[in-house]
Amino acid sequence: MRKYYWYLTAYLKKHGLVLISSIIGAIVLFSILVPTLVQTLEIKDRKYIGIIGKYNLDNLPLEISSYISSGLTKIDEEGNITPNIAERINIEDEGQSYRFIIKKDLKWQDGHDLKPEDINYQLQDTEIISTKNDILFKLPAPFAPFPSVVSKPLFKKTTQSHRVFLTRENLIGIGDYIISDYKLKNNHLTEITLDSLTERRVYRFYFSEDEMVLAFKRGEIDIIEDLSNPHSMESWKNITLEKVMRTDRYLGLFLDNNNPLFPKNMRQALSYSITKPTDKTRALGPINPDSWAYLEGGKSYKYDLDRAIERIIDDLPVKTVEFTLTTTSEFQSEAEKIKTEWENLFNKAKEECNGNKDIEEKSLCDNLNAKINIKVTNFPDLNNYEAILIGQEIPSDPDQYSLWHSDQSTNFTHYKNTRIDALLERGRTTVDQTERKEIYQEFQQFFLEDAPAIFIRHLDSYKISR
Repeated sequence: MRKYYWYLTAYLKKHGLVLISSIIGAIVLFSILVPTLVQTLEIKDRKYIGIIGKYNLDNLPLEISSYISSGLTKIDEEGNITPNIAERINIEDEGQSYRFIIKKDLKWQDGHDLKPEDINYQLQDTEIISTKNDILFKLPAPFAPFPSVVSKPLFKKTTQSHRVFLTRENLIGIGDYIISDYKLKNNHLTEITLDSLTERRVYRFYFSEDEMVLAFKRGEIDIIEDLSNPHSMESWKNITLEKVMRTDRYLGLFLDNNNPLFPKNMRQALSYSITKPTDKTRALGPINPDSWAYLEGGKSYKYDLDRAIERIIDDLPVKTVEFTLTTTSEFQSEAEKIKTEWENLFNKAKEECNGNKDIEEKSLCDNLNAKINIKVTNFPDLNNYEAILIGQEIPSDPDQYSLWHSDQSTNFTHYKNTRIDALLERGRTTVDQTERKEIYQEFQQFFLEDAPAIFIRHLDSYKISR
């Protein structure tokens, strides 16, 4: 035994450095170089795509997660809900419980069967009961939009090998694409790679739209799927530019309804005095025009300066009109145009006020010497503004409770109307879609008459690919 020990120590003294270097080299070769070489030689259609925002594995954008997996339900362009992973949906206890019967023979990407107990939506105050074939959600109160909540793609967390000797967390779904690799910085994704049998999609993440456009110009990415404007790339050669009007987004001018400067008459006057599109790009309310709940023929506030002046004269402000219109750089030119139109409104209204014999308190006419300022910021503070021009996304379900109900902290316009509150409460607790449609159309009718916000146009989205 001692002789073998001498042989081994003598060998290590003579060749130990070579041996250790060989081991390290093998580790590097098989953990880094070989996978890289395999990926390089792999014959797949590759796409390098830009994404804006901070995300991690627990918070993937829908654009990515929908490639990897599916939800219990799916939503069509009109907002209708149909089963997806679920075979059918049973609504019980007058909308307080939802039972989903799960399709058979569905498998996770690791080959294991998808079982009802695998469905792991994180829902507060909700009792979840799984059986062999179905899953039951017992809600604390009836909630009609619930089927849209469970359209979010489902995932299962796993631990996978990484760089031969290491492991790390990953997600698997039931879709055609798997997460084959990802990179993190400060716990946020900088890159994630999805693979199917025929395609590789590499998503790279950026802080802002300007940073993402710069990355496109540098060649880091070849596709940007959602830009707010073309960034002067219309004339570029060898690129494709597609423009799509998003009916699920609108440009809105929101007013602080707590501000005494903005009673109903003033809100209506400000809306009438703004020129708006006259084609299909015009946004007429807070609900998607493609939705089953949309109201055709609601109050549109077409440009009508005479009507705007009339509304102001009917309820003259008791103090000088002075406020700030906040917006982002993207909408600055439109804000400047609106400011000019409003200043014209108040100038004309002052002339009308001074010449109107029925107005006895002529001193009130001086309050129409309006001063309107514009503030441009990339991060508007919704807790501190007077009027704000920003884009807004419309939820797939017509429920507007969080944005317009007076009890909600997310109601940043501070709008209060007991009739609207009652309609919103009924709308989210009524299960029958025909009844819900009647409720939301009544909501739109009275909401638009009250004019707590000004709806201008639907927003465009640009897809650019090299």
